[in-house]
Amino acid sequence: MNQGIVTLQDVTKIYKTGNVEARALAGVSASIEAREFSTLCGPSGSGKTTLLNLIGGLDSPTSGKVWLEGKDLSALTRSELAGLRRDRIGFIFQAYNLIPTLTAIENAEFVLFLQNYPKKERRERAMLTLKEVGLDGLENRKPHEMSGGQQQRVAIARAIAHGPAIVLADEPTSNVDSATADSLLELMEKLNHENGVTFLFSTHDQRVINRAHRIIEIRDGGVVSDKLTALAGAR
Repeated sequence: MNQGIVTLQDVTKIYKTGNVEARALAGVSASIEAREFSTLCGPSGSGKTTLLNLIGGLDSPTSGKVWLEGKDLSALTRSELAGLRRDRIGFIFQAYNLIPTLTAIENAEFVLFLQNYPKKERRERAMLTLKEVGLDGLENRKPHEMSGGQQQRVAIARAIAHGPAIVLADEPTSNVDSATADSLLELMEKLNHENGVTFLFSTHDQRVINRAHRIIEIRDGGVVSDKLTALAGAR
């Protein structure tokens, strides 16, 4: 199989509660390439969020392999895996997951802080990223002083400020209205097109699916369709 940024080979995930087993994923194989703007779609319970969590190293498969930039996640120590998540993956969650006591710029530079960037450099990078996502002038506001759409823009800034290999976005438009969702998607499309940021979404939001360059449909834990859209040729 071609080794992309992310490679999945025969990945299964089974959750056990007592003697009861629930199969979330059943032998999924796929590869995600650089600069993709792709989505994992399917109904609730189809396995798409489970798959995103495995790619992000937040969970481990029952069987099969997940590689990120050629590294077998199952072969890494807990410390190595944490470092890989910190340095090479950006996360965007539907609930924003901002630190409420920090300002927008402090949230945006948080991963850079964990990477031990000098204060001046991380502040400059975070400020530049906030400008990219349209929050220039709001850098000193805390999350409770911002709208849902603004908070999600801070989350996007935090996800991309350190230059990750891939950004994993789990239902990023679920908690905002239609106009804000469209604005956020336009922003992420711009980051993909102009900055080459690779995005992989987990969603059942048709607005996200309509903008995807590749649609991987998952049902009952397996891939039932994997196709490029007309937008793929416009990258």
